[in-house]
Amino acid sequence: MFGLGLPEISVIAIVAILIFGPKKIPELGTALGKTLRGFKEEMKTPSDETNPEQDKQ
Repeated sequence: MFGLGLPEISVIAIVAILIFGPKKIPELGTALGKTLRGFKEEMKTPSDETNPEQDKQ
């Protein structure tokens, strides 16, 4: 995964827990998942409102 090994991932996880706290991590993960899901759906089916350049041509 992006060339990261187990030690690097462990350090990142420890820093995240220290910064956000163990109770906030699941909330952040849920919000990030919803954001990525919405982004992927929008990339698959772009709406007419988000593409004004197509109207100009």
